[in-house]
Amino acid sequence: MLWLLRTMCLIHVFGNIFCLFGPDKNPEVKMNVSEIIEYWGYPSEEYEVVTDDGYILPIDRIRHGKDNADSSAPKTVVFCLHGLFSTAGVWVLNPPDNSLAFILADAGYDVWLGSSRGSTWAKKHVTLNTDSKEYWAFSYDQMIKHDLPATIDFILKKTGQKQIYYIGHSQGTLIALGAFATNQELAEKIKLSILIAPVRTVKHVKGSGRLPAYYTPTAFKLAFGEKEFLPTVVFSKLSKHVCDINLVDVGCAALLGSLNGYAVEQLNLSRVDMYVTHSLAGTSVQILIHYGQAIRSGVFQAYDWGSPSLNMQHYNQTTPPVYNVEDVKVPIAMFTGLKDYLSNPEDVANLVPKISNLIYHKTISDFSHLDFIAGLNARKEVSEEILTIIRKFDGDGKL
Repeated sequence: MLWLLRTMCLIHVFGNIFCLFGPDKNPEVKMNVSEIIEYWGYPSEEYEVVTDDGYILPIDRIRHGKDNADSSAPKTVVFCLHGLFSTAGVWVLNPPDNSLAFILADAGYDVWLGSSRGSTWAKKHVTLNTDSKEYWAFSYDQMIKHDLPATIDFILKKTGQKQIYYIGHSQGTLIALGAFATNQELAEKIKLSILIAPVRTVKHVKGSGRLPAYYTPTAFKLAFGEKEFLPTVVFSKLSKHVCDINLVDVGCAALLGSLNGYAVEQLNLSRVDMYVTHSLAGTSVQILIHYGQAIRSGVFQAYDWGSPSLNMQHYNQTTPPVYNVEDVKVPIAMFTGLKDYLSNPEDVANLVPKISNLIYHKTISDFSHLDFIAGLNARKEVSEEILTIIRKFDGDGKL
């Protein structure tokens, strides 16, 4: 257990302090998502979505690509949501020829990039301050119940569309499955859901991602507090003084691999600083406690408050309610990898028969968790497949 604690701390501390190389490496590493989009010559729009529980979530839009700016026809809308520890920047990690958001925009789509509460640029609230425990008292339950509905409704209102395409990575898939299973009104607004490295149950998670399962909620709070998990703001300030030091890329890649899985043949070492910046962002201690519960139980259910009486107060039942993926009616396409530590093949095998409307499933033997959006072969193996799927589905609703 001690080695897992040390590994997780190393990932966050050394990843944030030392893996952000100087401006002579990749200048985008110092930019927010909107700045990255503009850096590559694409139009960027920024909005804020206010959830019904007061969280203010940034959302970035790429209205069109470089060669289709003159088209006045309404464009098909695609919304992308990142995973745990990530930011919306994961969709623009690489140059335009291998970043899904840019590829979609160049193909003629209206691309929106969402942010989950607590991530790097999503730390605003109508009344709460991030220094308070109250701000960080959330898990993925609140993202399912509040964040995703608010964001999708905002996009639909802004674009005038009735349905959108949804693309989620990692936790972004878990949020979608939970939301579409419990909110049928929301599900009807999704034409097709594309799940990349899907997460439902996490019983078989490998590597440092198993850390939360080794602690009781009380012990985890004693170790990491009750607010943000290993706050990134401290490390980002320190990085300004040490990030011009060129350290060994392989060491940072190993830290990422201990969490995501190892597929060295897919890793672009020249972009590791970007991967660290946008794949090791903020989240709450409570959400990691929730994942620890999920690893131990092997069940996709709401947060367990620790006793039948407390659960009764929150849910009007003595046990946390289960998210029944069988209730998801949205058509689903899925991409999975055999070297993925977090979307483990055994958990994926348990998910597949639960999906009633699975229209496409591709397994890539040499992909780990981050490779679907950042790997050297991501364009060929994933992005181009997604374009084909959306084009066919947009035509007649079938594949």
